[in-house]
Amino acid sequence: MYHYDATDKAIVHARVKQFRGQTERYLSGQLSEDEFRPLRLQNGLYIQRHAPMLRIAIPYGLLSSTQLRALADVTGRYDRGTGHFTTRQNLQLNWIELATVPDLLEQLADVEMHAIQTSGNCIRNITTDHFAGIAADEIADPRPWAEVLRQWSTFHPEFAYLPRKFKVAISGSLDDRAAIRVHDLGLQLVKNDAGEIGFTVYAGGGLGRTPLIGHKLRDFLPWQHLLTYSEALVRVYNRYGRRENPYKARIKILVKAIGSEEFARQVEEEWTHIKDGPSTLTAEEVARVASQFSPPAYEKFPTNDLASIAAQYNNKAFSRWLERNVHGHKVPGYAAVTLSLKAPGAAPGDTSVAQMEAAALLADEFSFGELRVAHEQNLILSDVPQRDLHTVWQRAKAAGLASANIGLLADMIVCPGGDFCSLANAKSLPIAAAIHERFADLDYLFDIGDLELNISGCMNSCGHHHLGAIGILGVDKHGEEWYQITLGGAQGNEARIGEVIGRSFAAAEIPDVIERMITTYLAHRHSDEPFGDAVARLGLQPFREAAYRKDPSAEKTAGDAAHV
Repeated sequence: MYHYDATDKAIVHARVKQFRGQTERYLSGQLSEDEFRPLRLQNGLYIQRHAPMLRIAIPYGLLSSTQLRALADVTGRYDRGTGHFTTRQNLQLNWIELATVPDLLEQLADVEMHAIQTSGNCIRNITTDHFAGIAADEIADPRPWAEVLRQWSTFHPEFAYLPRKFKVAISGSLDDRAAIRVHDLGLQLVKNDAGEIGFTVYAGGGLGRTPLIGHKLRDFLPWQHLLTYSEALVRVYNRYGRRENPYKARIKILVKAIGSEEFARQVEEEWTHIKDGPSTLTAEEVARVASQFSPPAYEKFPTNDLASIAAQYNNKAFSRWLERNVHGHKVPGYAAVTLSLKAPGAAPGDTSVAQMEAAALLADEFSFGELRVAHEQNLILSDVPQRDLHTVWQRAKAAGLASANIGLLADMIVCPGGDFCSLANAKSLPIAAAIHERFADLDYLFDIGDLELNISGCMNSCGHHHLGAIGILGVDKHGEEWYQITLGGAQGNEARIGEVIGRSFAAAEIPDVIERMITTYLAHRHSDEPFGDAVARLGLQPFREAAYRKDPSAEKTAGDAAHV
């Protein structure tokens, strides 16, 4: 993974010193709330419902065991012992005391971590595939390119005050696991007929109040121009984004308003002025960054299929874990392992200090001291020898990190919602807990099969509800918390936005609604057809009828989403 040089270290420590002075002046009354707000946001600090929330950057989701131990330490020292991993591969601490934040950031700076550009109207944390560098379907490792983008975008003077936040994702594999089509800027690594590396460029995607799938601007952008073209694109957005209206200030609104072809034309025109300028990448610079991501010292192990590994132990729980939580690896004899942060009774994405320390120890012993954060809010051990899988399972199980539910309904993406977030219209975590309790039977979950269920507490869509095969959105209805259902969303290569099925439901109704729709799915599916595919084939109607079956007003609800 990338390690800071002297310049990186000096910059991060200088930022901590600067913010310490700003915080002290605010607490002493020398800075007003309005003056302090942009300063704290530039350092990842929000004021939430109950306390300040600090969002810590984990660039492209890559963590060393040393860094995870540091996160565990600051979580125990400055918070209440639990951290929350987000869909942008960051860690959030929800019970921070403002006066202690500079001390926390100074401690993180010592292990090459920070909270820079995790909030505010700037280019946010660059995200990528949690299997980057190890996936068998990888065209090229996206991590060096993500690091190049991170270095370019951090403290970029022209983009410190964009119309709104700007999110970038990059995928290096045939199967998009980074959700690039719903980002402000999405980049897909490709090779042309000559075998040269480049990028397919998408722009104008996003979720939130106006969910949109990104538009393709270029089929092939030569790698040398990754930064110059990105700069031209952000310049156009910075110039014409609607600053007067925060709800319409995202790049997706600009692209939709003028059309993707016109937007692409303007980017190309802007690009002509900087195409071969100082930001043009050289082979030497790319090699410098890429050298930080050289493969670990893999050993030569015999390759076994998971069925034969399971047969050695004749343990149903272990076999299930192998099926759901263990993933292929491009190096024979190795596997990637997902440590589930979706155990029954736990808030999805939450992890305790003890679990962080346990995961760091597993990484040291079995994965070259490295972990990944998935945007599905789980942790990954990227390089586990197949011979050690049973031991890893036992150790993970003891730490509460071995729930065999990856890809199943229980592997929900859920934002903190109204329990923490001051923007939320409704609570997300109690809804997730109620669904988890209703579908506690693991045999039933395995029968249902792959199913993405995502929950957001408001239209900001931090829980990616638009992309769930089943999406749940908290809404404010006459001062009460209600929940709107969408169906048919998907991420990946065939990304699509889910459709609202009708009027919203009271919280107590949600588990019954979900169960009735799943029962309908099981009655109509073809063989092992996933839920999302069944919705695409059958349409919304049978699921809508099931959802409102006990409601005599169901016939009035179709298309009534505007009245939530």
